[in-house]
Amino acid sequence: MDLPHVLVTGGSGFIASHILDSLLARQYYVTATVRSEEKGLQIRSAYPEDARGRLSFVIVEDIMKDRAFDDAVRAQPFKYVIHTASPYHFNITDPVNDFINPAVRGTTGILTSVREFAPLVERVVLLSSSATIFNPFNHAKVYDETVYGVTTWEEAMNPRLAYRASKIYAEKAAFEFMSASPPPNFDLVAINPPLVFGPASRHLTTLDSLNTSNQRIRDMALGKYRDELPPTGPVYLFCDVRDVAEVHARVLEVPEAAGQRFFAVGGYFSNKRMADKIRESHPELADKLPKESALDDFPDEIYGWDNSKTREMLGLEFRDLKTCVDGAVDSVLAISKMGS
Repeated sequence: MDLPHVLVTGGSGFIASHILDSLLARQYYVTATVRSEEKGLQIRSAYPEDARGRLSFVIVEDIMKDRAFDDAVRAQPFKYVIHTASPYHFNITDPVNDFINPAVRGTTGILTSVREFAPLVERVVLLSSSATIFNPFNHAKVYDETVYGVTTWEEAMNPRLAYRASKIYAEKAAFEFMSASPPPNFDLVAINPPLVFGPASRHLTTLDSLNTSNQRIRDMALGKYRDELPPTGPVYLFCDVRDVAEVHARVLEVPEAAGQRFFAVGGYFSNKRMADKIRESHPELADKLPKESALDDFPDEIYGWDNSKTREMLGLEFRDLKTCVDGAVDSVLAISKMGS
């Protein structure tokens, strides 16, 4: 019997591309939203024939437009929707239009479209962020799913804090949507990872398009930080992208996940610790890395974290930092060779 059909928004994104991998490995049928036919064809062509036969795409050019997802949710008789489409980059000129509006409108837009045009959908999974858990100006002693990040509009207008605010506002809007009367016929699950590293998307052919978080690993491996490492902070927690993807796939199969948040964390990291892991597994890159004696800016005192709910409810063990960094470096080197 065929497994259900899943809609994944933002299908060309770093995390979304690994979610596609996890779903297709489970034999799901998957439709990804993309901004152009060219991008959709590029993603499909990166898979072997069997997986390609279960992967389709639908074009959503602008998630900010009213009813942007109406046609997408009607493309197939979807049982599940995974919403990942949301901006993350450092090229901020307008916090509202660069981050906040796309995040909030995209989230409420997909929920509205599902409610009105996709009656068979049972669960929507929202890729949220640890930004909705952390309070960087007043850290909790231990972070888990019970902690909620807070922000003010004044903070949201600070380009350095705009991404965090966009995720807080989007997750809040999603759960408020679910509490409307009458409630939707589907339930909602939020996934909250910190910084996400790991192997690049399989469809990537140039390092210029590498996702934002992995760029620090790329730059280490290619010698940009040989003389000096940039500061790590403000976040010192990571998760391997393959584990984040696995969390998204597993929550589809666990009824008790309904209405829950899942803190997807692999452990602590710093830029210095990453560089040391690269040196350990790729000694041929030693002359491109900062000196072993370089200072580590990992704080002497730091908040704790607890991912036991995610591990126990979903039966998942998270990859360690070395495994995560190895995967990222291997893919960076492979893509670099493609372009040489």
